[in-house]
Amino acid sequence: MTSRAACDIEALADDAWLLRFGDRIDPELNAAVHAMAARLRALDPPWLRDVVPAFASLAVFFDAAEDPARVHAALLELVEDGGASALPLRPRDGVIEIPVLYGGEHGPDLEASAAELGLSPRELVVRHSAGDYTVAMIGFAPGFPYLSGLDPALALPRLATPRARVAAGSVAIGGAQTGIYPRESPGGWRLLGRTPWPLFDPRREPPTRLQPGDRVRFRAIDAEEFARLASRQDAAS
Repeated sequence: MTSRAACDIEALADDAWLLRFGDRIDPELNAAVHAMAARLRALDPPWLRDVVPAFASLAVFFDAAEDPARVHAALLELVEDGGASALPLRPRDGVIEIPVLYGGEHGPDLEASAAELGLSPRELVVRHSAGDYTVAMIGFAPGFPYLSGLDPALALPRLATPRARVAAGSVAIGGAQTGIYPRESPGGWRLLGRTPWPLFDPRREPPTRLQPGDRVRFRAIDAEEFARLASRQDAAS
C-alpha cells in the first residue's frame, strides 16, 4: 500500500511499517526522514515502540498486539497531512566536535588517498576537518555513524580488498560518505585517522554516542592530545 503524498508505506514486518521517501542518498530526503521521526516521537502514539531512520526511509515499529491496518491508517493520515514537513528538522543544539589524529598508524590510507585526489596529505586533512556533517543514520555496526556532508571532491572508492581488522575509532571515507568505526571490525573504507572517543558503550544510555540528526565536525589533534584524551577515556571506563 502506498501513500499519495511524500512517501510510500510498505510492510516491513508483522510489527513494522517502512516509510520510503526515495531511493537515493540525498540531504533533503534524509532531512524529511528525521523530521518524520521527530514528529512521531513528539506525538508518541500508544502503539509506537521505535523508529529507526535510514538515508531515505524510516522503519516504524509498533506494538505487535495492535492492528497493523490501524497503524497504517494513522501513518497515512500523518503523511497526507504533511507530517514530515509540518515539523521542520531541528538539529540538536550545537555541533559535536570529534578530535581526530590524522595519518600515521591511525590513518594508513591518508597519503595514498591524498595522492589519488591530487592533494597533499595536509590539504586532505584540512578539507576533511572543515566539513559540516550530519549523522544521516546509524548502521553496519552498533554505533557506526554514516555522515552526510562530505565534500564531493573528497569521495573515494572503497578498498578493493577490505581489511580484516579496523581499529575502533577509525575515521574513514567510503564513496561519498565519511564515517567512524565504533568498534574493532573488518572494513573496506579509506582510513584517514582515528578518534580516542568511544562511540559505542552498551553500559551507557543511550549506548551510541552519536544519534541520527546530530551535527558533527572533526578537529585535527596531535599525538600528545590523542594520548591524553585516550587516557581520560580509560580512566572513566
